[in-house]
Amino acid sequence: MAKKEPTPIRFPPSPENAELFARVVEIAKTFPGCEESRSYGTPAIKVRQKFVARLRTEGEGSLAICCDLMERDMLMMASPGTFYITDHYANSDMVLINLETVRWDAMPGIIEQAWRMVATAKLIREYEEREA
Repeated sequence: MAKKEPTPIRFPPSPENAELFARVVEIAKTFPGCEESRSYGTPAIKVRQKFVARLRTEGEGSLAICCDLMERDMLMMASPGTFYITDHYANSDMVLINLETVRWDAMPGIIEQAWRMVATAKLIREYEEREA
C-alpha cells in the first residue's frame, strides 16, 4: 500500500520558524519511528501517527510538545519566558516552547521525553539498545 501524502500545510511558518522547526525535526529523527507530519494544518512530528509535537504557525510560532504535567510545571518555573501554556493547553500533557529562547542543548532531552510518551515498547527498547 502506498504511503498517504500528508495533509497540506494551511498555516505556513515564517522562514525563521521553519528553520527552527527543522532543527527540532533533525533532533526528533534520532529517535526510532519519528517522522515529519501535519497536525491542524501545521508542521508536526509524530511516531507511527501518534502526536509528539507541532509548530504553532497559526499562533505565535512556538512548539507545542507532549510533556508530563509535573515536568511541565518544573520547566515553566525554571524558565517562564521559554516554557509556557495558554488556556487551551492548561489541562493537557503539553507545553509550549519559545524556540527563539530555548537552550538548544536541552532540546534532545525534552524531545526524548515527549517521544517516550507515545513510542511503543519495541521502539523504546530499540533506542535503548542502540544507546547502550
